[in-house]
Amino acid sequence: MSQTPGETTERTTTASHAPPERLRRWRMVLGADSADSTGRALTGRDAAMDSALNALYGGGGGKKPSDRGTGGRSAGLGASAPSVARWLGDIRTYFPSSVVQVMQRDAIDRLGLATLLLEPEMLEAVEPDVHLVGTLLSLGKAMPETTKETARAVVRKVVEDLEARLESRTRTTLTGALDRSARISRPRHRDIDWDRTIRANLKNYLTLPAPDTATTAETTGTATTGTVVPERLIGYGRSSRSAKKDIVLCVDQSGSMAASVVHASVFGAVLASMRTLSTRLVVFDTAVVDLTDRLDDPVDVLFGTQLGGGTDINRALAYCQSRITRPVDTVVVLISDLYEGGIRDEMLKRVAAMKASGVQFVTLLALSDEGAPAYDHEHAAALGALGAPAFACTPDLFPDVMAAAIEKRPLPIPDKEHQP
Repeated sequence: MSQTPGETTERTTTASHAPPERLRRWRMVLGADSADSTGRALTGRDAAMDSALNALYGGGGGKKPSDRGTGGRSAGLGASAPSVARWLGDIRTYFPSSVVQVMQRDAIDRLGLATLLLEPEMLEAVEPDVHLVGTLLSLGKAMPETTKETARAVVRKVVEDLEARLESRTRTTLTGALDRSARISRPRHRDIDWDRTIRANLKNYLTLPAPDTATTAETTGTATTGTVVPERLIGYGRSSRSAKKDIVLCVDQSGSMAASVVHASVFGAVLASMRTLSTRLVVFDTAVVDLTDRLDDPVDVLFGTQLGGGTDINRALAYCQSRITRPVDTVVVLISDLYEGGIRDEMLKRVAAMKASGVQFVTLLALSDEGAPAYDHEHAAALGALGAPAFACTPDLFPDVMAAAIEKRPLPIPDKEHQP
């Protein structure tokens, strides 16, 4: 839109009276095209930051390298791996890690730079995060052998960071849940949990006069002692080398579920390391792959997945159902956006049959920090009607969800206003 000389003069006059720091910030936000209107020239570190931002978001930013013509501004990263590697180094110098991860994601999405990640030099320059792992996994078989070791190193760093964040709390939470679920009601004397037994029987507390003050109690009406009648005994579960619960993680590996696949792999490895749990990890698209034998290394699990493709939830649940031997002691966790390419009615019948047999069935629309993805609302409502409400779950909430399922308590579903 054209501006009259008066409008330009008024804007310049207003800018000249603005505090320098405010002008600097506006200049950084609005980009190079705002230089004339703010009257603010950037130097030093500010100029370098502006150049890095402009390469991605200004002028030619937002277009794939192949889409850019020779006219107009020439800003952009280009298709050259060295230039992109330099840019990645610059943004890591000038911006915090959280911002770097967002800019990397935008560069991959806006500029079509995913294929450059096939070069080891590029991978060494990026900031590892869950989304980058998803991008690497989506490249799949296109990744050359010379890049795979570097890619594994990037994935392993992300996995180790997630394990450090999640493993301890997961173990503590689930160990407590398993102990509580193993309480017995007819314990031997040495196995009685006296604290819980007393608490459970406080309603049976009786006040009695002390034997040596019976006469005083009769005349004053004051009791001097009391007792708890243990109507119900609670005991510790006997230690056993066998698994107390069976866990089945059934994970949709369609492209939109990349972050969930990463987190599910880490949690699967943590659960598999607990001898009181028997854990199975199944991933699916239109085919079903059982990755249980790789759970000792979540990196191997991730490289065993193949992101993208269709979805056949019914087929995956049929496989999981066929592996259940102790339904009353089994928790099945379906992680999917519920876009079913298989037979919908059969899928719902399988869920109903598993629940009727005693299986605790949990439906997660996502297992990530990003909230729920787009999902099939009709299928989610149908599962909810079967007693398996579908909701998005963060990695931090997942241990509590699993603990509730193990103890057969109501699931800690986030408030509806935080769900889509």
